[in-house]
Amino acid sequence: MAEDPGADVVAVEELVAGLDDSTSAEARVLMDLMHRISGHEPRVWNVGTIGYDTYHFRYDSGREGDSHALAFYPRRGRTTVYLMDGTARHAELLAQLGTHTTSRVCVYIKRLSDIRLPVLEDVLQQSYDYLKAHDGDMHRA
Repeated sequence: MAEDPGADVVAVEELVAGLDDSTSAEARVLMDLMHRISGHEPRVWNVGTIGYDTYHFRYDSGREGDSHALAFYPRRGRTTVYLMDGTARHAELLAQLGTHTTSRVCVYIKRLSDIRLPVLEDVLQQSYDYLKAHDGDMHRA
C-alpha cells in the first residue's frame, strides 16, 4: 500500500504494544471496528493517531489536502475518536452513545465500557459513508 500523506512511519503494532494493557485492549477493539467499516489497514498518522483510509478535502479558502477517513488516538483514560465530518451531524446518535464529551470533530471516551459500541459503530459508518461520498468536496465541519 502506498504511503498516506501525513502518515507516520511508526508501525501500528509498535504503537499499540507501547500502551498499557487496558488501553491496548480498547485500541484493538476500535481497530477491529474501523477496519470492518473501512476495509482498510490502519496507519499511524502524526504522533499517535491510528487512522483508516483517506479522503480529500478542499475548503472555500482554496486550502486542500488529504486526511484519514476514520481515526482514533488511544490514551489511558481518554481516547479520542475523530469524526472528520463533525460531531454536529451525529448529535442524535451521539445522544444515545453513553458517557462521552465532544468538540467540533472529536468524541472523547474515558472507557469503552462507558459507551454503547453498536451506537459508535453506527456513527462511524455514517461518518465514513459521508466522507467517501463527498471526497474532494468536503467543507469544514
